[in-house]
Amino acid sequence: MFNKIMNTVGFLTKKTENENRRSFAVILIFSAAALFASFMLTIDEFYLLQHPNETLNCSINLVLNCSTVMQTWQAAIFGFPNMVLGLIAYTSLLTIAVIALLGIKLPKIFMVAVNFGAFVGIVFSEWLTYQSIYVIEVLCPYCLIVLFSTLLIFAAITHYNLRNNSFEFRLTINNKIQSFLDKEYDKVLVAVWIAALIGLIISHFGSSLFA
Repeated sequence: MFNKIMNTVGFLTKKTENENRRSFAVILIFSAAALFASFMLTIDEFYLLQHPNETLNCSINLVLNCSTVMQTWQAAIFGFPNMVLGLIAYTSLLTIAVIALLGIKLPKIFMVAVNFGAFVGIVFSEWLTYQSIYVIEVLCPYCLIVLFSTLLIFAAITHYNLRNNSFEFRLTINNKIQSFLDKEYDKVLVAVWIAALIGLIISHFGSSLFA
C-alpha cells in the first residue's frame, strides 16, 4: 500500500515537472515571437522617422497598417514608443524561460511577481487592441503578434503558478484548482478568449481585412 502511494506521488510529481517544462516552453516560444515583433516595430519606427512618406512592409492595406498606428498617441503612452517596453519585457521573459528550462528552480514569490507583471502586460495589450479596433480603426500586424503572444504567455505563467500552488491557497481551494487544471478547463478558457478576440476583429472590419 505504501509503495502504491509513493508510486502515485512520484507519477504526480513527474506529471507536474512535465507540465512545468511545457509551460516554460510556451513562454520561451511566444516571448521570442513577441520580442521579434517588438524588434521589427523598433526598426520600422526609426525608418519612419527618417522616411516619413515611405510605406512600411507591415502596411498591407488600409486596415492592416503599422504606419497609421505608429503615428497615434496610443503608440507612445509613456512618452516613448511602446515597443521599448516590449523589448525589455519579452527579453526578461525569454531569459526566465531559458533559466527554468535549464532546470533552475525559481522561487514562488518571484513567479508570483512575474505573473503580476504578465497580468499588467495583458491588460495593457488588450487596451491597445481595443483602441486599435474601435478608436483608431486600424490594426498593426506586429501588434497582433504581440497581443496573442502576451495572452499565451500570461496563460502559461498562470498555469504554472496554479499547478505549483505558488499563491499558497489553502488545501480545499488548491484541490479544486488542481481538478480544474486536470480537466484542462484553463485551456478551454484560453481558446474561447482567442476566438473572442478574432471574432471581434472580423465582426468589426469584415472583408476590409483582406481588401
